[in-house]
Amino acid sequence: MFTIKPANSVVVAPTIQKAIFAFGFDNDSLRVSISNLVSSSGVVASDTSGAGGVVAKHKPSGASYGGDKAIMGFGAVGPNTGKTNLISNEGVIASDTNAVGTARTLTSASGYGEDKAIFGFGFTDGYVSTTNLVSNTGVVASDTSGVGTAGQPRAARYGEGKAIFGYGARGANSSVTNKVSDEGVVASDTTGVGTARTNLIAAGYDGDKAIFAHGFTDARVSMSNLVNNQGTVASDTTGVGTATASAAAASYGGDKAIFAYGATGPNTNKSQLISNTGVVSADVSGVGHVRTGPAAAGFSFDA
Repeated sequence: MFTIKPANSVVVAPTIQKAIFAFGFDNDSLRVSISNLVSSSGVVASDTSGAGGVVAKHKPSGASYGGDKAIMGFGAVGPNTGKTNLISNEGVIASDTNAVGTARTLTSASGYGEDKAIFGFGFTDGYVSTTNLVSNTGVVASDTSGVGTAGQPRAARYGEGKAIFGYGARGANSSVTNKVSDEGVVASDTTGVGTARTNLIAAGYDGDKAIFAHGFTDARVSMSNLVNNQGTVASDTTGVGTATASAAAASYGGDKAIFAYGATGPNTNKSQLISNTGVVSADVSGVGHVRTGPAAAGFSFDA
């Protein structure tokens, strides 16, 4: 699917317009399968109850794949799991798909290439750097031996079909990053920039850039670090909004991003919008079930 610009006849690939937050752990210490859709203007909808065959989970991860669809997977359902859920271009979550990769929690996921995705890193009975590639039809591949220091970084798209994993606990809190090529190959560690921290969030914005934000050092923080289209991470930008950990983030609206949910002390449902220049807004009043450790991903070409 492509859109033609009549003025100059340049073919422009369509961009992700909507997002979805799903799953997590609520204030009653219960895992949930609730989801919340995000419109192309960044408005978060009220809760959608989990469908039959969708098992509640905590700290899964999610990414776009297949151009306009999404996938969420891994996390904890009690024990760790490797099961995944495909999400249609209308934001409907499919029932669980049996695990292919090693069951683990605290993974991260990102799109890469034109229409594929990657799950990486996480925790089994210790941190790992294992990855699993996802085809453009949503098929998850078996484990690829890890590259880089094992841990629980976050991930986002940047550049032309590339992705980046960064920060997270890797023994101690870290600011190390690992770039992912447009063929899904993970590079060795790049020396970190910015404050080392864990339980942060990451998302792509402006079509070819990314942002890491929030997290936990010895306390929750609200700083951010922008990533340019070459994968270079900038130094810390002073935070806006309430310091948050264990939230989730996704691209939406073609060139913007949204952060939502997580823990600010108690669990929260607040959100923050990120402009196409990487500027983080003040807190937006929350919508939906208060929870921590959800997953998020962009979907749909339709505004």
